[in-house]
Amino acid sequence: MIQSVNPATGEVIAEYTPHSKDEVVGFIEAADAAHREWRKTTYAERAPFLHRAAELLEKRSGDLAHLMAREMGKPLSGGRAEAEKCAWVCRYYADNAASMLADRHIETDRTKSYVHYQPLGVVLAVMPWNFPLWQVFRFAAPALMAGNAGILKHASNVSGCAIAIEEILSDAGLPEGLFKTLLIPSSMVNDVIAHRLVRAATLTGSEAAGSAVAAQAGEMLKKTVLELGGSDPSLILADADLAAAAATCAKSRMTNNGQSCIASKRFVVVEDVYDEFIELFLEQMSNEVMGDPTDEATTLGPQARADLRDDLHDQVTRSIEAGADLLMGGEVPDGPGAFYPSTVLGNVQPGMPAYDEEMFGPVASIIRVADEAEAIRVANDTDYGLGASVYTQDLDRGEWIAATQLEAGSCFVNGLVASDPRLPFGGIKLSGYGRELADLGIKEFMNAKTVVVD
Repeated sequence: MIQSVNPATGEVIAEYTPHSKDEVVGFIEAADAAHREWRKTTYAERAPFLHRAAELLEKRSGDLAHLMAREMGKPLSGGRAEAEKCAWVCRYYADNAASMLADRHIETDRTKSYVHYQPLGVVLAVMPWNFPLWQVFRFAAPALMAGNAGILKHASNVSGCAIAIEEILSDAGLPEGLFKTLLIPSSMVNDVIAHRLVRAATLTGSEAAGSAVAAQAGEMLKKTVLELGGSDPSLILADADLAAAAATCAKSRMTNNGQSCIASKRFVVVEDVYDEFIELFLEQMSNEVMGDPTDEATTLGPQARADLRDDLHDQVTRSIEAGADLLMGGEVPDGPGAFYPSTVLGNVQPGMPAYDEEMFGPVASIIRVADEAEAIRVANDTDYGLGASVYTQDLDRGEWIAATQLEAGSCFVNGLVASDPRLPFGGIKLSGYGRELADLGIKEFMNAKTVVVD
């Protein structure tokens, strides 16, 4: 059985019977058949389905927020915002897919030459639990508008969210079989990728999961897009507005109970403002209210699973043993639930988990550096490259650092890194490859066909 467990209480809240191998094969074949009819429709004919899905997401945002709170511990305000962001991405692609995928004419010595975009077919999405709606819709909205079919293998602990997503798309009128949730263990993913009718795969998750999916897909010569982990740096330069920087950095670190790939995790602070920034940052981090995620007053819910909380605490403990200063938090609270408090580590150095590894929870690593040059070096001293940010009142200088010096897929000046349907999103190095969102995202699972007329 597949179980959903409330991380705030440890209670099993639902059990699901996994789909059999024969059922999965049937779903793949049905998705391919639906795609072959769906691809014949125009963008104008597809758009109303995405608009209706957006309306349903907004109408059901309260129920969806409670579902996310129960399954993975997201505070209600965050859950409602996530549902509303999913509505945004649906409307964005409904309104813009046609122009993004219009034929691109190229002048040559031929009578006519152009690029024509055609959908690949059935795309497998392997998705994580931390943003159980957004991660799926940021794939599904462009893929469906492009004419593809989608099959979803969601994280097992958010199976209720996976079923709710399928229901929303079905209730929006999407053709039967075009989008299907597979209730299967991770051990069956390779079989799905290997099926001849599955044309590509996208995964958001750990680098281990990404490596496994990429290896299997590569063996079968199938396209993949991977969005993996991050250890995002925030550079605090000497001329930064420290109060504003501390507030924004704390918000970034604590988003989604600290469980966000693009959350700031390493705060690289020049020594001239190190002590002042820490004082302001600790004040901001102390404002978090930890508790029941279904309580509107809660801003910090539990970690998604107890084992994840325990792994995080082990990273904190080993960092302290290696010489990091515990400035706040760092103790597992008594009582039920996978809770972990706001935690700040100072004097973080290379060789510590807080420096070298992704800390996927409400733990901030503060790193002292001598100057801007060292801040840039330390920011790039990681195997990850998802997001990065720089805080300075010299906007031209900040833009230069963000655009030319930082090794990451998304770089922000004086703001927390966030995904936006209008902007490409993805990473480099061990944070993955390929892009989601914007025009680059919708083209990932398209055949960019060259057409020439003599």
